[in-house]
Amino acid sequence: MKIHLYFFGKPRDAHANAIAEDYLRRISHYAKAEMSEIRGRADPWTKHPSAYRMCLDSSGKRFDSPAFIALVERAAREARDLVFVVGGADGLPPGWSERADLLLSLSPMTYPHELARAMLAEQIYRAFTTLRGPPYPR
Repeated sequence: MKIHLYFFGKPRDAHANAIAEDYLRRISHYAKAEMSEIRGRADPWTKHPSAYRMCLDSSGKRFDSPAFIALVERAAREARDLVFVVGGADGLPPGWSERADLLLSLSPMTYPHELARAMLAEQIYRAFTTLRGPPYPR
């Protein structure tokens, strides 16, 4: 199982990026994890055709942490990679939401895309530590 976190827009806030990268480093103890910017015509859907593909969208489905953990557990059980796409300052480009398996909302509020990446990475780490690792640090 691999975790792919893609995002639109340049990573400008060094602090938020450091938080997301720290959680991805922690996730890598449980699964390969990477984060990268989508540039030009790059299309993660074709790069990962069998992955479970999710786009972050404030109008998407809201999960509490136990439900999100169950989603990660199901993907692991099915040996499917997880691909997350976070929109930029203007959200997702037209047509991207329709191609996702799931639209995922972190909150009904709108967050800067860099902060959303950090929050998402933390939830993925929380899921892995709950499923496979030591208790999540409190």
